[in-house]
Amino acid sequence: MKLPVQLDIRPLTPALGAEVFGIDLSASLSAAQLEAIRRALIAHQVIFFRDQHMSCEEHVGVGKRFGSLHVHPLAPANHPEHPELLRIHADENSERVAGESWHTDVSCEEEPPMGSMLYLTEVPPAGGDTMFASMYAAYDALSRPMQQFLEGLTAVHDGAKVWSKYGMTPSRPFARSEHPMVTVHPETGRKLLFVNRVFTTHVPGLSARESDALLEMLYRHIENPRFMCRFRWQPHSVAFWDNRCTQHQAIFDYFPQRRSGYRVTINGTRPLAAVRSDVSRQHEPSLLAA
Repeated sequence: MKLPVQLDIRPLTPALGAEVFGIDLSASLSAAQLEAIRRALIAHQVIFFRDQHMSCEEHVGVGKRFGSLHVHPLAPANHPEHPELLRIHADENSERVAGESWHTDVSCEEEPPMGSMLYLTEVPPAGGDTMFASMYAAYDALSRPMQQFLEGLTAVHDGAKVWSKYGMTPSRPFARSEHPMVTVHPETGRKLLFVNRVFTTHVPGLSARESDALLEMLYRHIENPRFMCRFRWQPHSVAFWDNRCTQHQAIFDYFPQRRSGYRVTINGTRPLAAVRSDVSRQHEPSLLAA
């Protein structure tokens, strides 16, 4: 009987994040190694690897070991030979970079991605960090009445909110989907908050003023440092995040230095709605009646 693979995992914060050592992502990973990486991802929500050296083919290959790959709708940014690779690049000509606001990748799609694996080969000498936030922690920190209120609501996520603002033309019509504001992770069963500044537009059923106020409160809540970790990039590092339960923000503080690499994104499933806490307790025996 083969023993499970034990990775060298070093957590970054209590909320989320861990660095993983002792594994080469460019190698032909065994089923046990893949399972160990998946367990680390589920446990820590985002994991990081140093000193990795992958070709484009190897990057696509390791991504496919975790599921089918997503092709980003902004096709001009994709690799010409490997459309699954999204180029992430900034230099002395960049006025802005993708991901400067807190977001979940492509949450506007009916089936948002399961996760993303970003590999940077060139990074600035200082700056260019990426922040990650746990949406488990953000949900857990809400008051019980607010949790119950949100569990009965949905929110609309629309790609046009961000991409049309910058004159970007997608390879297909802008995706627009309505998702629960509180979802359940399909593997852990934990509840989490599922709204973000980049793609979420409004809450159906509320007035525009109510919707704007509620969403702004949640966005500010999500930005609490207690829910976060910060990754300082080095050349040839990889970040692999669970898109279902995290948000991230790229910090553009390194102009005019270069920061460059590629990302593969793994397809996911439609977000699962949480069962309302107040509804689930309706059938519990009353202590007052005992």
